[in-house]
Amino acid sequence: MTEELKAPEPGTADKLQLGVGVAIALAGIVGYYLLANQASWVRWLAVVGGLALAAVAVGFTNYGSEFRRFVELARIELRKVVWPTRQETLQTTVVVFVFVIVAGAFFWALDLVLAWATKFLTGQGS
Repeated sequence: MTEELKAPEPGTADKLQLGVGVAIALAGIVGYYLLANQASWVRWLAVVGGLALAAVAVGFTNYGSEFRRFVELARIELRKVVWPTRQETLQTTVVVFVFVIVAGAFFWALDLVLAWATKFLTGQGS
């Protein structure tokens, strides 16, 4: 029985660094609005730069290492997925379309029968 390696609990330094990362990201967003008289690409460069610097700041924390581990494990699981072939995908698509058409026809007929029954029983309706 193998035990998963657990990352240590984030400490005060990790939380402080996370706060710095959030502040950097917010500074990039605020920079977008402060540079209102600049070219659009300069404004977006402030946003992208702020987000990139924030990612670097958070990447070196315990939160960042946990996120990297999560991505690694997700990629490993993704490799285990058996994707359908083109033919299987087309067959499934045809089945779905046929079912939608049959269900649509059924509910259309049911609506007609219920409308007729309502008109017959109450004398109202079109």
